[in-house]
Amino acid sequence: MLRLILWAALLFSNAVYAHKPSDSYLTLDIQKTTIAGQWDIAVRDLEYAIGLDENGDGEISWGELRAHHADVAAYALARLRLYADGEVCPIRIKQHLVDNHSDGAYAVIRFVADCANEPYVLAINYNLFFDIDPQHRGLMRLTYPDKSAPVTQSVIFSPGQSTQKFNLNSTDLLRQFFDYAEMGIWHISIGLDHILFLLALLLPSVLRREEAQWQAVTQLRTALWDVFKIVTAFTLAHSITLSLATLQVISLPTRWVESAIAFSIVLAALNNIYPVFQRQRWIVAFIFGLIHGMGFASALLDLGLAGNSLWLALVAFNVGVETGQLAIVAVFVPLAYGLCRSVFYRRLVLAMGSLLIAAMGFVWFLERSFDMKLFV
Repeated sequence: MLRLILWAALLFSNAVYAHKPSDSYLTLDIQKTTIAGQWDIAVRDLEYAIGLDENGDGEISWGELRAHHADVAAYALARLRLYADGEVCPIRIKQHLVDNHSDGAYAVIRFVADCANEPYVLAINYNLFFDIDPQHRGLMRLTYPDKSAPVTQSVIFSPGQSTQKFNLNSTDLLRQFFDYAEMGIWHISIGLDHILFLLALLLPSVLRREEAQWQAVTQLRTALWDVFKIVTAFTLAHSITLSLATLQVISLPTRWVESAIAFSIVLAALNNIYPVFQRQRWIVAFIFGLIHGMGFASALLDLGLAGNSLWLALVAFNVGVETGQLAIVAVFVPLAYGLCRSVFYRRLVLAMGSLLIAAMGFVWFLERSFDMKLFV
């Protein structure tokens, strides 16, 4: 049975990472009639879309990427349009580079768009990858001069919001807040590792441990109090490190953080099988929540925000993460409480579910710690 669970975890974790949801990072800087741009696009996504791995070894070399510069530029720029007051601003390539982000290598396209007149209203149409990956998001930072100091605005492109317009004479802070909150909700929704860690902690919340056996709680409020402590501890902890990491007060290598997140999943799940922390699971939530917060921060760090834009993004993104997290809890708790008196919940959902979660966490830990893929 354990071998079957491990095999299922290997297959599922491989399926999850076969083409994980992606971001690209677009930066535009307006100077009169010229728009200087930089577009960072994940190499793994370009491989998925147009094919870069010529020798089929599973790795994209600099030589392979360089050989496809024209293909990358043609594919990407066919899916980006800039309009100044309704008139197209033609784009010309300046440079191709490669950069490393928190989640791997990115192809970098530097370009210039020439507008006929200095724009008052800038419209941007973005359609990269939406036809093959509806979960893709384009994260854009726009900078333009103002009377006193440069103004920075940020938006997120999605299939439902592929065109965005900017009145360069005003700043819509409320719109930016909701954009970053949406980004936080989306980030938690695709973060299977964060979700599994939280679920591993919540699975026993509708049970109590008596004489080495799990028994159903007698009152819903008992379960709700346990859930409240766990969610509050996790929220507080990851909010602390999300803020500190985004503000670059603390910084750890991405591999360490991602490996520790995977390890936290293993420990939280195994604690349901061999309980060490029972009603003190909120302590586990807090300790490992500090690590998960640094994982959340990677989404904001890659945007390169500063000043008021950074604070706005930080607050809104955190609100979005908490909203997504509460939505998961709101679905889980009623279902778990309704099933907790059944043998099905105690033996299959709790026991077998925890073993599956632990196995998946262990697979991710090996992959992230040793930079390996157990299945190609």
